[in-house]
Amino acid sequence: MANALVPDDFAVPASFVGDGYRLEMLTPAVAELDYDAVISSKGSLRTVFSANDPWPAHDLTLADNVADLRKHESEFHARQAFAYTVLAVSGDLCLGCVYIYPSTVARYDCEMYLWVRSSALYLDEKLHNDMRAWLQSHWPFEQPAFPGREIPWTQWPGNRHI
Repeated sequence: MANALVPDDFAVPASFVGDGYRLEMLTPAVAELDYDAVISSKGSLRTVFSANDPWPAHDLTLADNVADLRKHESEFHARQAFAYTVLAVSGDLCLGCVYIYPSTVARYDCEMYLWVRSSALYLDEKLHNDMRAWLQSHWPFEQPAFPGREIPWTQWPGNRHI
């Protein structure tokens, strides 16, 4: 498939189960849970995709969020990018999100971004470590990049806008 991030014969993981959380494809089905997590964590989200990202907008609405989730779902089905919601095991609370994008920097084959809601910061390091291991064990990437985490923004030459 043209512009696909992974080969056609790669079975994209539909989910991941971690200790105290689970990942599922980010779709409009979780829009209200996702919106609550985004709105409650606006300040910390401004450094997830760049040093000073304008996302989420101050006037972000639930309808805007649903549109964003439709875009993520479409990219997932087209195999162009993969966005996952991080849910509490019970499924009734969005703890954050994980994104796998094609790299904007030639020496890397993907970029991974993740965030956890402000009330779940205890999960941030564990989620990062779990996702690094998951990329290595279940995905076809050899050189993943973690901009803003393992590569400081001051040293990251790429530019990502979700």
